[in-house]
Amino acid sequence: MAGVLSGSAGLGPEEHARDLAAHGVPAELHGSFPGHGVGGLARAMGIRFTELGPARAVATMPVEPNTQPAGILHGGAHCVLAETLASTAATVHAGPGRYAVGVDLNATHQRSVARGTVTATCTALHLGSTLTVHEVVVTDEQGRRLSTARVTNLLRDRPAGA
Repeated sequence: MAGVLSGSAGLGPEEHARDLAAHGVPAELHGSFPGHGVGGLARAMGIRFTELGPARAVATMPVEPNTQPAGILHGGAHCVLAETLASTAATVHAGPGRYAVGVDLNATHQRSVARGTVTATCTALHLGSTLTVHEVVVTDEQGRRLSTARVTNLLRDRPAGA
């Protein structure tokens, strides 16, 4: 399990590229992910990008082991998926040398799911020079809406040397 939870910080360029590719990040976007790759939480939860751009991004996540005691997908897992997807799309929009920081997350859960894989589709509502706003809809394998989130990100410059 330690390998799953370890970050890609400190990995050589080839290992870093393999980590990003394993999570669905296209090679042309690797410059948007210096240092930590997709992040330890996204890695631990099994999030995989299937489409990645500033205006639209899609990712999947397994329901197991991201469940709550009742055996259904944890509401916090919905939020992690939504914020990961929206923040990544915002970082791609920001471009190399900049990154996104989530400043607001609002999620409404419409239905539960106990097994399978969920898919999140992220659509930009606003792509500015300092703020982005994305809507993220999480669906089950039958295409039923499970949750709807709105995520606002602040775009920042990376510190020199980061």
